Amino acid sequence: MTGTLTSDTEIRTVRAGRPGPGPVRCSVGDLLLADLPVSVVLFHDRHLDADALAAGLARALDRLPEFAGRLRTGTDGDLHIDTDDSGVPFTVADAPWILTEALDRTALPANGLVDHVRAADARRERLPLLTVRLNRLADGTGALGVSWHHAVGDMHTFALLLRTWSACTEGTAPPALSPTADRDRQLDAHLPAQDGGTPSLRLPSPEEAAELRRTVAAAGLANRTVQLWFSSAEAERLRTALAAEAGRRLSVNDAFCAHLLHTLRELDGRADREQTLTVPVNLRRILGLPDGALGNLLGEIRLPLRPGTTPARYAAELRTAVEEFTERHLSARSNLRFLRSIGPDRITDCVPAGFDPARRTLTLSSWCRLGLHDLPLAGHRPIAFSPAATLQLPWSSWLVEGPGGEGLLCTLVLPTRLAAKLRGEAAQALLHRYREDSDPLPSVGPRKLL
Repeated sequence: MTGTLTSDTEIRTVRAGRPGPGPVRCSVGDLLLADLPVSVVLFHDRHLDADALAAGLARALDRLPEFAGRLRTGTDGDLHIDTDDSGVPFTVADAPWILTEALDRTALPANGLVDHVRAADARRERLPLLTVRLNRLADGTGALGVSWHHAVGDMHTFALLLRTWSACTEGTAPPALSPTADRDRQLDAHLPAQDGGTPSLRLPSPEEAAELRRTVAAAGLANRTVQLWFSSAEAERLRTALAAEAGRRLSVNDAFCAHLLHTLRELDGRADREQTLTVPVNLRRILGLPDGALGNLLGEIRLPLRPGTTPARYAAELRTAVEEFTERHLSARSNLRFLRSIGPDRITDCVPAGFDPARRTLTLSSWCRLGLHDLPLAGHRPIAFSPAATLQLPWSSWLVEGPGGEGLLCTLVLPTRLAAKLRGEAAQALLHRYREDSDPLPSVGPRKLL
């Protein structure tokens, strides 16, 4: 671990002290997401010990060297992670905001709390795949901003890093890991011979590709991030009501997804049109992969909400899709067949099938049940956790547990006009029809929660 001081901010490079076992060949799933950063912020009720954090991170990187490595494209076009211990920038800085102001800022791409990984550039330059920024807030609280390259792994992979980091600062047993030198091969060993038959990636036409580039370029001006709060009691009332109407068991996630998409379609004035929800699915448990497997082990359910379908019926359809995922929605082998048909070198021209902003396809990623609120770092558990806005791509959303693991916090990127409409009284009545006056607000949270 090395450190240097630049101006009034401390910037260290944290390393494990030795390289990993060798390069890791990225999977098709990693390649599809290889231009994207993922950023989060963990909030604490005090300043954390920077030295203890950095020392624990160094030990964690020894167990997960992918995060301290760099990307390299081979002569065959495959993307690799060189586990060469190039290191992780670790910044410690005084920030001018108090806790509530910092929580408000998580919805801003330039929030000052996170050093977003330069994901697209990292495929061409030897740039970090993980950054850490420890913000010492003005009221004595803290905000730990972390950003990682999506090619390294999904949210489950980051949770493994965080659990390992916590174990290394607390002196507890770290989680078991199942690294591999070839991620596609590891996945293939657990795949059934047949899947749903529909690939989860697509090749846009030149016209659509140009429109998607314009959408990305204009994202910061054309869209706004809003955050929704549902207490545990409100979420349970929602689930109970929809389950009773549907006449079958539903999860809170089923009910929330159905209610949210139905509400947005009503507010958007498009109740007479079909709109699709995309829900990423963690493949580890479904396919019997080890919990410690790294990478983007994700499938997805794409389910259309047709005109006339009630939220209860849609929630039931979503529950059925989860239960029948392997037979109807698994797409790993179909993706490989699709790539062979167009040529593997064209994968960089493909996009996830669920990314379709022109058709208002809503992607809702659930980051719940990962236990992040229970993980102390340098002796202290976080009091809140939130995604941190990167690209404000429309119709993207993330669901996490609220402070202390209670309630639901949904971060949602919408076109500016619809985001403004969602803030209105009529929209709030529709969105929170299961809320009661006695329902608690989160103990800490953004001030503009809807």
